[in-house]
Amino acid sequence: MEVAANCSLRVKRPLLDPRFESYKLSLEPLPSYQLELDAAVAEVKLRDDQYTLEHMHAFGMYNYLHCDPWYQDSVYYIDNLGRIMNLTVMLDTALGKPREVFRLPTDLTACDNRLCASIHFTSSTWVTLSDGTGRLYLIGTGERGNSVSEKWEIVFNEELGNPFIIIHSISLLKAKEHSIATLLLQIEKEELSMKGSGFYVSLEWVTISKKYEDNKKYEVAKRNTLHGKSVPHYAAIEPDGNGLMIISYKPFTFVQAGQGLEESKDENMSEEIKEPLYYWQQTEDDLTVTIQLPEDCTKEDIQVQFLPDSVNIVLKGQRFLEGNLFSSIDHESSTWIIKENNSLEISLIKKSEGMTWPELVVGDKQGEFIRDSAQCAAIAERLMHLTSDELNPNPDKDKPPCNAQELEECDIFFEENFSLCRFDGNTLKTTHVVNLGSNQYLFSVIVDPKEMPCFCLRHDVDALLWQPRSSKQDDMWEHIATFNALGYVQASKRDKKFFACAPNYSYAALCECLRRVFIYRQPTPMSTVLYNRKEGRQVGQVAKQQVASLETNDPILGFQATNERLFVLTTKNLFLIKVNTEN
Repeated sequence: MEVAANCSLRVKRPLLDPRFESYKLSLEPLPSYQLELDAAVAEVKLRDDQYTLEHMHAFGMYNYLHCDPWYQDSVYYIDNLGRIMNLTVMLDTALGKPREVFRLPTDLTACDNRLCASIHFTSSTWVTLSDGTGRLYLIGTGERGNSVSEKWEIVFNEELGNPFIIIHSISLLKAKEHSIATLLLQIEKEELSMKGSGFYVSLEWVTISKKYEDNKKYEVAKRNTLHGKSVPHYAAIEPDGNGLMIISYKPFTFVQAGQGLEESKDENMSEEIKEPLYYWQQTEDDLTVTIQLPEDCTKEDIQVQFLPDSVNIVLKGQRFLEGNLFSSIDHESSTWIIKENNSLEISLIKKSEGMTWPELVVGDKQGEFIRDSAQCAAIAERLMHLTSDELNPNPDKDKPPCNAQELEECDIFFEENFSLCRFDGNTLKTTHVVNLGSNQYLFSVIVDPKEMPCFCLRHDVDALLWQPRSSKQDDMWEHIATFNALGYVQASKRDKKFFACAPNYSYAALCECLRRVFIYRQPTPMSTVLYNRKEGRQVGQVAKQQVASLETNDPILGFQATNERLFVLTTKNLFLIKVNTEN
């Protein structure tokens, strides 16, 4: 039985700054420019039947402005005339009007249950496009930005079912075949569900291929579907197409073609109803595993192998239990015995005394943990000081009770169990799992378009940027940058809507639903001598915070950051904020 590896994210300590104090508000004006749009952005508001939090996350907070990572300072949006409009900035003082590069062949307003149209820049010459009605387009663009070679042409156009949005896509070039793999997100109604919101999230991994030797058109070569109960914060296909990574609050699982969520849940329920294969208990020093043996099982039919970090149990030639233990054991002192009631009792001696194991074999759900009543009483006694009928009966005691009023908003996380999972594209099984705990997800950014998008997580008060490296199985996620104290700062922005950072990490920015944009720069050397009054030491670097206010009352619909500029899209205007010079 293959078990997903439990992994962790390795923080690079040299990228942390424990002496960072705070951001200093700078009143330096930021050059900003405003362009009026010929036609309004094709915003699709949520319908009455799209009332859940998942609908809001997926569609209500959709970013209508798209940045082309292959060409710097080039952004796109889709207007209500069905036109894909592009603005490429060369010189801020000589801005032209957004130009039309493509027009959708269908009338968007004709479909009542449509979603927002979505676009993803698959490569420097390919684009995937959805009109929001359930139709997927694959478009060859030529070299975008080159007026001579750029020409948007549809090479694939097919109805795939219910409306969806595109969240990621990649281009795969092989010796005799070209493929486009894309991830499509839908929120479907659970007709038979009596629990929860009555909806589930569907992620469809669609591969469209064409063989060079044939004169055939591009066709759907493969469709795999994952189901879950929450909209993923992050989902991306690996550059080689061999895997998929998802960050979500609730887990996703692949389902077979034609199998609904209820059917897969029924299978899981039937597994849960089964009698546990084994029972286990633990003390501070050891663990006891009890297995009920078949009636005709003898001592010769039993094989138990103890290793420092794993166990292997074989009954009558059949593999019964095998896998990595949660922690190390003293395998030489561990024993097993057949009891009078025809049960096998295995004693495992813990290597680390006092450690409580949350599970016996990593990832194995076939056993049941039995907690000793005396052990429960001891735990309750140890936790007694954390609860009280009074708010703070005796604050001078050695162990004062926890006062929830002392917690700040930035210390409270509602998604304490969300995780990062890696799925294998061939077996469709989970291969790696990272329990992110309370490391809050903040945003994603494309640093290198040839790599997977980076994701930013809160770590203590900081915000850490992680680059997935699917080719490195032992160290699959690399810590590449840190935004000091940004995890703490962003928690105070109650009205924040979009979050982004420059691909060169020079600044991070967030915007509110209306008008205001906040910019947080990395520490830079001071041109003058500055001293810290409290510590009396010279300050060599200062991190600046700047605030820009847009001259509009329209809600912000899109937000993108490049190394030099911030692009902000409203219903009728596109704003440019010059953040950095070219150097």
